[in-house]
Amino acid sequence: MIELIVSQGRVADREPRMIEGAARLARALEKRYGLTGRFIGEPAPPADDDWTVSLPQARETLNGLGRAVTESIAHGSRTVMISNTCSASLATLPVVAREHPDAVVLYIDGHGDFNTPQTTGTGYLGGMVLAGACGLWDSGHGAGLSPARAVLVGSRDIDAAEGELIARHGVRLIPPARTSAASILDAVGDAPVWVHIDWDVLEPGHVPADYTVPDGLLPEQIREIFEAIPAQQLRGVELAEFNAPLDDDLSERAVETILAMVAPAFEDTPAAG
Repeated sequence: MIELIVSQGRVADREPRMIEGAARLARALEKRYGLTGRFIGEPAPPADDDWTVSLPQARETLNGLGRAVTESIAHGSRTVMISNTCSASLATLPVVAREHPDAVVLYIDGHGDFNTPQTTGTGYLGGMVLAGACGLWDSGHGAGLSPARAVLVGSRDIDAAEGELIARHGVRLIPPARTSAASILDAVGDAPVWVHIDWDVLEPGHVPADYTVPDGLLPEQIREIFEAIPAQQLRGVELAEFNAPLDDDLSERAVETILAMVAPAFEDTPAAG
């Protein structure tokens, strides 16, 4: 069984269409697979603010997401979370670490998201998510993920200080050119798997995201990742940062691109008639 959780509260959003992007993708998944999403949080306007402002503002949404994922895992479901920003995973990855301590987290993102308040050059909360989940700084929403259980996939825009932290703490890195079924299977072994995706991991032009990072993965590589992971090992999926275009046709095409990439994660869920 799949449980669909949807983040709809502002969690450090800097663009106005991130919440709408999460809602559009969730509605498409509901329609295709007959799911009923659990929508968490109340929308709020974007802002170009520092993490010291955006983190407390997002507290209620983050707490709600953490509870929802905890309950989904307790039900024995495969959890699918659609989030407006990667920052939402500050609440969910610590739950994964607690409930599935042997899980490998595939963090598929154009960035490392491994900055801390001491290393960030932008103050953006989303750039500190994985480091927070690994306990390098205290977000107030838990930690517990061992860096050795985290694998950065497709990451290429990594700050110098961030790169030093990644190397020091033993986070594995699979760059775009080495992302394949074989490298993914080697990384996960026979462990449970939790997949987090920020769409800026893709080569620009396929799915609009909050940021643009050239030389990325192709959609077929994302699908290959899902095809490679044995169904019995896949515990959950997080899909973040779809910046929905104002043009409905462009939005629909991007949603269809996403649905095609992630379809293997839903293969045991019959499509709605």
